[in-house]
Amino acid sequence: MSGTVRQESRDGVSYVTLDRPEALNALTPDLRDRLIALLDEASADPGVRAVVLTGTGRGFCAGADLRGGAATREQLPGDVARILRLGAQRLIAAVLDCEKPVIAAVNGTAAGLGAHLALACDLVLAAESARFIEVFVRRGLVPDGGGAYLLPRLIGPQRTKELLFFGDALGAADAERLGLVNRVVPDADLPKTAAAWAERLATGPTRALALTKQLVNASLDTDRATAFAAEAAAQEINMTTRDAHEGLRAFTERRPPGFRGR
Repeated sequence: MSGTVRQESRDGVSYVTLDRPEALNALTPDLRDRLIALLDEASADPGVRAVVLTGTGRGFCAGADLRGGAATREQLPGDVARILRLGAQRLIAAVLDCEKPVIAAVNGTAAGLGAHLALACDLVLAAESARFIEVFVRRGLVPDGGGAYLLPRLIGPQRTKELLFFGDALGAADAERLGLVNRVVPDADLPKTAAAWAERLATGPTRALALTKQLVNASLDTDRATAFAAEAAAQEINMTTRDAHEGLRAFTERRPPGFRGR
């Protein structure tokens, strides 16, 4: 099957583009693994300070490609759980654990795993033509790719059940109203808006942003004492960075800070 994941870096931003438009950018195992690798590389590369994830054509990502044969082969006990753990769940974890801010620029349909891929990102921009679809119920399947974990944390259990039980398409405006999307923009403005947001993040205090992301992502799974201890530890680590010292100097000197991601 044709299709690739394209990547280019500009001005401290890694632009990752799913390029399989004939299949609405459905993910084969190879494409999924390439995405994971690129997110891991972004975490480790000091030259990358933000990531933009988008797609080509009419789809952001139609989810996992089920035509490869794995979904229809006879499965032994444990096979499905293993495939899920090493596949869809590993992809969503790579987004959540990426040490750089990740922006989803949702250019079209985001369905199933593709919807969860977008919603796992730190910020979600959606074109007016974008729509989000929890397709699992239509196939008689249980949601995967962390959907039952992500959605309640974003919109609560009642709204989550409505989306998961019915599987209706959710337009961009309704997704923004529910809190799944940060901003809806005209289709033609999506690339430049995503670039503007990413470039702004790329000039920020990169390590402080990484620690902030970790605190927020963990906050709903911890009690207050654990959250406060994590906050104190993050502050301790961050105060060893050059950017923290630069930020404090800039404040006392009444000038804009010049963060370097160090």
